[in-house]
Amino acid sequence: MENRVQQLASNLLNHSVKLKAGEKILIEMFGTDCVDLANELISQSKKIGALPLFNIIDYKVLKELLLNCSEEQIKEYAKYDLIRMQNADAYIGIRSQSSKDLEGIPSKCMETYNRLYQTPVHFNERVKNTKWCILRYPNVQMAQMAKMSIEDFTDFYYDVCTMDYDKMEKAMEPLKTLLDKTDKVHIIGPGTDLDFSVKGIPAEKYYGTFNIPDGEVESCPTKYSANGYITYNTETTYNGITFKNIYFELKDGKIIKAEAGKKTKELNEILDTDEGARYIGEFAIGLNPYIKNVIGDTLFDEKICGSFHFTPGNALEESDNGNRSNIHWDIVCIQTPEYGGGEIYFDDVLVRKDGKFVLPELMQLNPEMLKDN
Repeated sequence: MENRVQQLASNLLNHSVKLKAGEKILIEMFGTDCVDLANELISQSKKIGALPLFNIIDYKVLKELLLNCSEEQIKEYAKYDLIRMQNADAYIGIRSQSSKDLEGIPSKCMETYNRLYQTPVHFNERVKNTKWCILRYPNVQMAQMAKMSIEDFTDFYYDVCTMDYDKMEKAMEPLKTLLDKTDKVHIIGPGTDLDFSVKGIPAEKYYGTFNIPDGEVESCPTKYSANGYITYNTETTYNGITFKNIYFELKDGKIIKAEAGKKTKELNEILDTDEGARYIGEFAIGLNPYIKNVIGDTLFDEKICGSFHFTPGNALEESDNGNRSNIHWDIVCIQTPEYGGGEIYFDDVLVRKDGKFVLPELMQLNPEMLKDN
């Protein structure tokens, strides 16, 4: 176990954020189950010659802060943490708590928190001005979500998080090249028939530089191009609320109808956060060969091999369609046979069927080829 923690810390510092001597790195813990990894990051950072800093956030305390919060209160909280983030050259955030611990916070309070804290501190400062990576950490709660023993989940976690991301990066290049040349994307599956254009939007490879675990190639629909409907077949949590069977209808890029059973009201409240929340900010294809099933955590679920996510809200800087929003919600749809299958076409050419790539130049991204030997 100690060797695996050391390897993961080394990967994070040397591969993900490429930490250098003299740089300041902020190591932020969400919960304290991850103390062993945080300690190892601090130890290795000092050996590199960097200056490690740390912060601890507990979601139960954060929940109390956000209940019936005022705008003035959140502005002061953001001001305090913004100074810390501006002082950092690199950032690693380790989440050993579930966002479900925030369940029960009124949507208005979460909207205030996202707008006045998350946007200036994380979207505007961390994402744009630091070398950053965020990851989860194995604990009993996550193991229960995954319906696994803590021992089996921990083994799974380290297989996923310490895989050969350099090999993955090379295998991704043909998919990125193809997406860069593509105009029209067509996705069909159970409850899904969706068309949009990615023309002129640069594709991006994600292979352990911003997230651990990782494994996706992403682009973005041009803002007004998406038409059709999509039914997501995975559970997703946002603002502490868990949703199932989300259904969107889109016209000229905008979500004009949104349903989620008994949570339809809450879903539409999130999509009404601002004008950009009903437009799409990302389209990405999941590729991690070790992640096959939903565990209820977006950072894992969005990387499921055979999946894609279609994201309401703010566009990423790397693949920017101009959409701006205080939300960015990666909702996942899996297209493997166990989840009902489905097809993805680029410019009317079948690219992936039932979760497997069918073009010869892309087959190296199928899980049997991508796993470590």
